[in-house]
Amino acid sequence: MNKIVLWSLCAAFAGFLFGFDTVVISGAEKQLQQIWQSSDAFHGTFVIGMALWGTVAGALFGSFPTNFFGRKKSLFFIGILYVISALGSALVDDPYTFGIFRFIGGLGVGASTIAAPAYISEIAPEKDRGRLVAFYQFNIVLGMLAAYASNYLLRETGSEPWRWMIGMEALPALIYTFLVLVIPQSPRWLISQGKMEKARFILAKIDTSKDLDSKIAEIKRQADHGKSSNENIFMKKYRKPLILAFLIAFFNQFSGINALLYYAPRIFEEAGLEESASLLSSIGVGVTNIIFTFLALFLIDRLGRRTLMFIGSIGYIVSLAMVSAAFFLDWGGMSVPIFIFIFIAAHAIGQGSVIWVFISEIFPNHLRAGGQAFGSSTHWVLAAIIPSLVPVLFGSIGAGWVFACFAFMMVLQLLYVKFMMPETKGKSLEDLGLGLSERE
Repeated sequence: MNKIVLWSLCAAFAGFLFGFDTVVISGAEKQLQQIWQSSDAFHGTFVIGMALWGTVAGALFGSFPTNFFGRKKSLFFIGILYVISALGSALVDDPYTFGIFRFIGGLGVGASTIAAPAYISEIAPEKDRGRLVAFYQFNIVLGMLAAYASNYLLRETGSEPWRWMIGMEALPALIYTFLVLVIPQSPRWLISQGKMEKARFILAKIDTSKDLDSKIAEIKRQADHGKSSNENIFMKKYRKPLILAFLIAFFNQFSGINALLYYAPRIFEEAGLEESASLLSSIGVGVTNIIFTFLALFLIDRLGRRTLMFIGSIGYIVSLAMVSAAFFLDWGGMSVPIFIFIFIAAHAIGQGSVIWVFISEIFPNHLRAGGQAFGSSTHWVLAAIIPSLVPVLFGSIGAGWVFACFAFMMVLQLLYVKFMMPETKGKSLEDLGLGLSERE
């Protein structure tokens, strides 16, 4: 089991870069808007938005290298993209080139949401799969915390602190790229490529209690069926997992999580905190996120994915309603940060820890990368649109109405969990792939 944990952690470190890349811009975005004298619309849609549209592209097309080159090689190339993006973004002098390099980093983020969860789910034993795939989310929030702390510590470095903030990502990106070299290929991907002996060798390390011959035959049967029938995720028989993946990704972003992560310091300043206090409060967001994500790691294979989504949905509704009320009633002080910390805790327990685990489980082996791509691209299209609109919406309708809309959407998420979402804990990937598919 130690080897599986090590391999999972190495692959999951892609999540650290995802988290770091996602929020590192929060400490630099106001500096960049002042330096380049950007309008709110240009700043939101291009300077901030280019990374998000890169993520959409990475999510849309990431299934192709993940299937063709394999999960391991795809993870390695993702590390290279992060290195190029971090160094390039830190060295440029205009918003257009900056946006291009941020787009490259976004490609890495989007592709990692396909390759990393798919890889970990395919090497993990059933009883530990939720926890091991959730390592990816734990690394995301660890990367976020590291970015918030790095931004705070580098806020007065040199004449242009934003360069140091953005460029710091190159260091963990290099470390990750070398770590990926120590992990093996996914045994399920190897079987799909006809490399049986290599797959057998890795499967023997994963779970010695299994009858390897019957396990390999079961995986091969599903892979061969997919090849012979030219199946895709949009066939009628896969309508249920497709809808489940779409809705969990849809509600993830309509909680407002990415809008908050990208603009945390700005939101705290809107609530009346000074700049230094707002950056410090952003670190509080990161600490809260990592504590409750760690708790979710402990609970996800015990309580199950659906129960955590129930808890998270209720926490979302209460906290978002209170943030909205704080802005409408001008409560000021630390009220908004406290309610946002509750919101982050609800996200970490529920959506944050469940989404990548759930999407990686509900599609058959031969369609997993395609299913991951669909769920991830839904997630990232909305993640590109919603945060891009935040500066404009705050300036037009106000923060109170924005958070009220997010709270209403979380009521709808609660109904989705209650009436549609199945429990996936403790079931094999092959059983889930068969059970959620409609028989023709």
